Amino acid sequence: MPRNFRNEDVLLISAMHMLIRFGDIQNAENLFPSIKNKNIITYATMMKAYVQNQMSEKALDLFEQIELNLNNAAYTIVFNACAELANDRAMKIGEKLLDEMPENLRNDNVVLTSAIHMLMKFGDIQSAQKLFQSIQKKDIVTYGYVRNQMPEKALDLFEQIELDLNN
Repeated sequence: MPRNFRNEDVLLISAMHMLIRFGDIQNAENLFPSIKNKNIITYATMMKAYVQNQMSEKALDLFEQIELNLNNAAYTIVFNACAELANDRAMKIGEKLLDEMPENLRNDNVVLTSAIHMLMKFGDIQSAQKLFQSIQKKDIVTYGYVRNQMPEKALDLFEQIELDLNN
């Protein structure tokens, strides 16, 4: 890329997106620091690339550098990174993030589904169930229960969904 283009955030972000689509995470990662005016979407894009390429530790490293308010996509990505790792660090980050999640995101089924998945990966079945029950408009989120060898709980939740749909 010509040097004079390296001062244009729009071009750098576009190039970063292109590199990520081609699976060239290393060069996307090299471009990322050159972007002067990073926003939450820029951070989320890089974190998502890390998670999709089994580099969730790097996603959490980048998350810890963010000094911006997170959007729903960023929450989902960080919960997914924490679920993939399911280590002490991921558990601390994920649980803290869930505790501090703004009220407006507590109605976002995509965010809540990824949080439930994360809690299931942590083995925190009780918190996952409590979060599931807090969802006002439920959809099929039971895979976490099935994946953790809890078919009875999955059937109970499926029956609960059917009741909610019939009311």
